[in-house]
Amino acid sequence: MKELETLLEQKNIKPTAMRLLTVQCLVEQDKAVSLNELEKLMHPADRITIYRTLKTFEKNGLLHSIDDGTGTQKFAMCDDSCDADNHNHVHVHFYCNTCLETSCLPKTKIPAIVLPDYFLSQEVNLVVKGTCAKCTVH
Repeated sequence: MKELETLLEQKNIKPTAMRLLTVQCLVEQDKAVSLNELEKLMHPADRITIYRTLKTFEKNGLLHSIDDGTGTQKFAMCDDSCDADNHNHVHVHFYCNTCLETSCLPKTKIPAIVLPDYFLSQEVNLVVKGTCAKCTVH
């Protein structure tokens, strides 16, 4: 638990009991998770408190949100180099059409996008959809 406290403190997040439980749950996941999934994993925790905790984590560069095209926002831990001012999670995400899980592919970077003059990029999101390794094997 001390490791998790240190992780939160490094991101300037006060390590409350709920924040420690939330970060522990997120660290244990091998996929991106939605608020609903976290709520089930952390039952009987309060949904609004979990949501506020996720937003605090996102604001401070501890996790990033993912729009995988399903209409449900998902969350995954950020790279160590992310902070409140600079999220470095410009990587591809993979959505499995079989198990419905979304995974970060941090080694697969999104290529540079050249925009026309006077277009300003605010966010780039690339989701590959298909069948994940776990479902392909079965």
